[in-house]
Amino acid sequence: MTLRIAARGSALSLVQVEIVRRLLGPQVQTELVTVRTTGDQLSHLDAAIQSKGVFTKEIDEALLEGRADVGVHSLKDLPSNLPSGLVLAIVPAREDPSDALVSHPPRTFAALPKGARVGTSSPRRRSQLLAARPDLQISDARGNVDTRVRRLQEGRWDAIVLARAGLARLGRLHEISEVFSEDVLLPAIGQGTLGLVIREGDEATLRVIAPLDETAAHLEARAERALLSALEAGCRAPLAGHAVATDGRLRLVAAVFSLSGERSLREEGIGSAEEPESLGSAVARKLLARGAADLIAEARG
Repeated sequence: MTLRIAARGSALSLVQVEIVRRLLGPQVQTELVTVRTTGDQLSHLDAAIQSKGVFTKEIDEALLEGRADVGVHSLKDLPSNLPSGLVLAIVPAREDPSDALVSHPPRTFAALPKGARVGTSSPRRRSQLLAARPDLQISDARGNVDTRVRRLQEGRWDAIVLARAGLARLGRLHEISEVFSEDVLLPAIGQGTLGLVIREGDEATLRVIAPLDETAAHLEARAERALLSALEAGCRAPLAGHAVATDGRLRLVAAVFSLSGERSLREEGIGSAEEPESLGSAVARKLLARGAADLIAEARG
């Protein structure tokens, strides 16, 4: 069979498709189905990033309508609950999920001048950056990596924050000024991870892509997505979480922040790798017991 792969037409999405093709090997014939999503069409509008689904809806439709066999996504774009008839089937090995600082001229986070302008459209990053450096001026930075780096070099900001994984996949690690520790910037749910979505019950496609699944990465994804689902938090909520699977155990660290960065709630848990969803739900309950729902509602408001 020829595997029809649906993905966005952005440079990063196309690189991610090439990663999947390389993992599949030359013995698997593939065809790219490029999809323009709502998020791509409205990326200049704040409304376009109110929901994770704006970057996946049209790819989901291509799968459900039989125009494609597998959707390739950045896992952090996927809603915690997929449309009926679709399943997250495969999670390949994870890239480093850290956030990275790109500054012009190159400087570390601590060396940025007082009142430096930092570009990011992520509430999660905004909150944590302000918690660490209340003096910073945080402003929206939209567009693809090329667009944001170009605007940085043109002087719109002193620095921007991007996912290290995206820069790695684009071959742009040399542009990083500093990789943040998780004590400063805890990553987004699913950051650094690819997710392959297929139709439920499509055993033929599953057999072809099954070798791409990496057990540890898939367990981490399940725990993090269970946390996201239990907190009912969309991409506008300043929520962070990172699970690590080792030796049959899972450790999950998660946090919720106020948009100002003045308040934060942080919890962690350790559980069996056999029950990743239970761990994600348990850590979510700890956060909710301490008032996480109020911080999430405040961010949505």
